[in-house]
Amino acid sequence: MSINAYWMQCGACGGDTMSFLSAENPDAAEVLATAGIDLLWHPSLSNLAPARAQALTDALCSGAIALDVLIVEGALVFGPNGSGGFDLKGGRPKKDIAAELARRARYVIAAGTCAAYGGFGRGEEIDARGLQFTGSEPGGLLEPDFRSGAGLPVINLAGCPVHPAVLRSVLTAVAMDAPIPLDAIQRPADWYGTLVHQGCTRNEYHEYRVEEHEFGEKGCLFFHMGCHGPLVGGPCNKTLWNEHSSKPRAGVPCFGCTDPDFPQHAPFFETRNIEGVPLKLPRGVDRAHYLAYKGMAAAAAPLRLIERKTGV
Repeated sequence: MSINAYWMQCGACGGDTMSFLSAENPDAAEVLATAGIDLLWHPSLSNLAPARAQALTDALCSGAIALDVLIVEGALVFGPNGSGGFDLKGGRPKKDIAAELARRARYVIAAGTCAAYGGFGRGEEIDARGLQFTGSEPGGLLEPDFRSGAGLPVINLAGCPVHPAVLRSVLTAVAMDAPIPLDAIQRPADWYGTLVHQGCTRNEYHEYRVEEHEFGEKGCLFFHMGCHGPLVGGPCNKTLWNEHSSKPRAGVPCFGCTDPDFPQHAPFFETRNIEGVPLKLPRGVDRAHYLAYKGMAAAAAPLRLIERKTGV
């Protein structure tokens, strides 16, 4: 028995679509076919004439056609002045359509950090919000106690964009009505329960505080280069992008894109600090203990790490 899904793009985002289309083993088409998901509409992939597309949306909003899975990509735009007039579909604010569809759906999935938490337009003139959060605070398009037909809140698949493996696994789970444990900000705990730092190939450099001040070296990017790996949860260093790499493996700091308050207002490639001590310490670390430990760790760093030599 197949289930149907409706993919809605809001807030001028297509990155999560591109991520999903980059899925491999299985690819996006295989995911949908294997899970028995009938994708009724996708703004980039569907070829319905405008009148038929509008009739489909109307039928889903009214309940004439049952909706199993609603996937929203991009932030919900409330500007100007709460009207949603900056982002329309068929002459109606997309935020209003998304709210109607969410109340009909068995599952509601926020694909990407913008759909989950507001993202780039949060606090700006466009007044971007997430489906059920604005930043880390409950209260987006839908009320905090919203529950879909399956009894779940919005499933927040954070990331800019969401990792294709995360979206693939969650779509498979909802197709099977399998349990999806969520964390405090409604992300699947199986994918976001560990730090991006875990699995990073630069971990040993981090432990001995072998630091980098510029790009192109092998050392840790946390202390000076703005890496958020020890601060945020996500799968990037465990389930690699395109089964090949991740930002830190390629020498780029983690931007912390799975965090509700992403993007930060400070420069991306700079770690804010006081006298060399980062303002934000690795999750769960006490500042006094950190100062004592890191000083000793740096003094004990093996020569092979200081010289950035990974061989024996």
